[in-house]
Amino acid sequence: MMADDMENQDRRNGAEAAPSAETAQAAPKAAGADAEALAAAIAERDEFKDRLLRTLAEMENLRRRTEREVADARTYAVTSFARDMLNAADNIRRALESVPEDARAGAEGAFKGLIEGIELTERDLAKTLERHGVKVVDPNGQRFDPNRHQAMFEVPNTEVPNGTVVQVVQTGYIIGDRTLRPALVGVSKGGPKPEANKDKPADAV
Repeated sequence: MMADDMENQDRRNGAEAAPSAETAQAAPKAAGADAEALAAAIAERDEFKDRLLRTLAEMENLRRRTEREVADARTYAVTSFARDMLNAADNIRRALESVPEDARAGAEGAFKGLIEGIELTERDLAKTLERHGVKVVDPNGQRFDPNRHQAMFEVPNTEVPNGTVVQVVQTGYIIGDRTLRPALVGVSKGGPKPEANKDKPADAV
């Protein structure tokens, strides 16, 4: 009877010992699986972080581009209308220039009032255009700039650097940073070569 009890006890001990051995073998496998899961989670986190940073960068670029496009639209929306108005400005200037200086100086009565009215109209038109970003370019004495000027003829002149604007045939205009209409100019020829960083292209006035 005692022998049977001892045998049963040994069997129970063996049964209890067997799961412990299996658990010991399963532990490294579980640890390995946890490490893989952790590595996968870290990789996924890094991927999402990279996507987030890329998306934020793209959104910032889109915001800047949209702001720039809105600013350009606001600045250049009146380009076509302003270009058409330049014809009116030219005609007003021609009307004033058609009056000889001596006749203008001696003008009286209604004729004087007419001249003053035309001059006032010209000033108001110039101010209106300027409020909408349209400015006159005065290139006289400046280096010829093909982006803002159109050369009509050359003028022999040895007193100024070669390529200097010495005569303005038609006024030029810019809108924002763009040329609305190039100035028609006469350019010097035969003078010394222009020095670097000198005689810069004309700016708007």
